[in-house]
Amino acid sequence: MGSAVEGFARHYRAPWWLPGGNLQTIWAATLSRRHLGAPPRFVRERWATPDGDFIDVDHLQRPPGSAPARRHLVLFHGLEGSSASQYAQAFASVAQQRGWAFSVPHFRGCSGELNLAPRAYHSGDFEEVGWILSRLRTQAAAPLLAVGVSLGGNALLRWAEEAGDSAAATAAAVAAVCSPIDLAAAGRAIDRGFNRLVYARMFLATMKPRALAKLRQFPGLFDGTKLAAARTLYEFDDVFTAPLHGFVDTPDYWSRASALPQLARIRIPALVLNARNDPFVPAASLPAPGRAGPWVTLWQPAHGGHVGFPAGRPPGHVQAMPPAVADWLQQHG
Repeated sequence: MGSAVEGFARHYRAPWWLPGGNLQTIWAATLSRRHLGAPPRFVRERWATPDGDFIDVDHLQRPPGSAPARRHLVLFHGLEGSSASQYAQAFASVAQQRGWAFSVPHFRGCSGELNLAPRAYHSGDFEEVGWILSRLRTQAAAPLLAVGVSLGGNALLRWAEEAGDSAAATAAAVAAVCSPIDLAAAGRAIDRGFNRLVYARMFLATMKPRALAKLRQFPGLFDGTKLAAARTLYEFDDVFTAPLHGFVDTPDYWSRASALPQLARIRIPALVLNARNDPFVPAASLPAPGRAGPWVTLWQPAHGGHVGFPAGRPPGHVQAMPPAVADWLQQHG
């Protein structure tokens, strides 16, 4: 269970027709084939939260009369993601092929309906992750495995860090894919140059309207003028994410919510997979082998972009990474 860079990191090669982290990222999110065969179908379940809000959980629909699931895989999506995201569809396809149960809990406000409480979600939302996993564990007849993508992966690792030895009673193994485990480094990277023009603008295009809808729901919750003027994730987090979730400001939020400083506290098998050409998770911010603790395995392939990992001939697909991660989780869980 050591932290040597291995497995997928050794064997993955991006196709020649998609050079560079930006192309590998953008293609995967917009043009890739997300599943092999029939698209996965989900059944939605709404859960009431302890604070009077709700979250929606999408469960993969399994064929009538199918054998009991041998594993239950839970996926925590990334910033502004959902069960419709390309990586969620790809992992659902893998689960379907293996006869696993598969669930995608949506962070608050990400399932298509504005949530009820004066809060949203954030990269260090480990208490929410813990509550979700505990509830799923009571329902699951099979070992619970969890994968978090980007923001969801950082939050999942933060849960494992905070839970320590008690995590094993809930999840057998966890994996974080392309997660910004050093939020300050990732935030600086996404807020400058090409990244700011493309990725930051894309995220803010949905985040700002949702935040302003929250302000209409709770007048005076934050400064709407400053929110409307935000042009970077730093500015958005400073007005909205940080104060709504108990942080002083963006630096406080990015510092306290980052998983990187506390990886050694993890006490269940944990995979941390990051492509070294990820446009907004700088390779220099990733942990070196031997610095993540004995329970953490690091995979750091040279290519893949941000949740890209393309494969095949044009138009290609995103079925290279999910099976490798599922194999690791199955082996260690």
